[in-house]
Amino acid sequence: MSITKNTFQYLQDLKKNNTREWFADNRKRYDKVKSDFEETIKELIGSIGEFENMTGVEVKHCNYRIARDVRFTHDKAPYKSWLSASFSEGGRKSGRVDYYLHISEEESFLGGGMWAATPEQLAKYRQEIDYNAQEFKAIIHNSEFIKTFGEIQGEAVKSSPKGYSKDHPEIELLRFKQVFFMHKFSKEEVCSPDFVVKVTQTAKTLKPFLDYFNVLFFEHHESRIKL
Repeated sequence: MSITKNTFQYLQDLKKNNTREWFADNRKRYDKVKSDFEETIKELIGSIGEFENMTGVEVKHCNYRIARDVRFTHDKAPYKSWLSASFSEGGRKSGRVDYYLHISEEESFLGGGMWAATPEQLAKYRQEIDYNAQEFKAIIHNSEFIKTFGEIQGEAVKSSPKGYSKDHPEIELLRFKQVFFMHKFSKEEVCSPDFVVKVTQTAKTLKPFLDYFNVLFFEHHESRIKL
């Protein structure tokens, strides 16, 4: 069973009634929403597995809990008002740059990229752009990529990063602290029978971009360790 309009209605109601009591009273509704989403995740593991190594990855390795961690936030609402899952080799806890699927009343999208980079990862990105930006630019300037994802999103420093001149030819790319792309889906697309196909096609287009970061962050690092 694919995701239906009932999913969006439930998420909208949950956002308005975000209490443990309401959640418990509407548990059967949540169980159905969760079941439909997990079926979508299962199908995506299979289809994304045609071009990514998803060996051993199960639904539970991709799906995020709907319960929020409220220990370190002023917002004490106990539940998320969205559904989400990540797809990558080793699952969402692997640390790899992955395909992130987000479903909510406000917006639904597939995206990915450098989101919460460590200082070391950000330094690697900037060093690579400084040394050879052409490989990265070839990916994000590809006509199909631009058609699907548009322009880079993410936070950037206002002037220039430490160690780089404001006159650097690639200063616009160097300024980014986050580098990610997303493709939005309408509610009609999410509820359509071919939603998994559309997400999979979008993921294929995003793959070279994610590969770039996974090679940069992990394979280079592993090769240095072996030396």
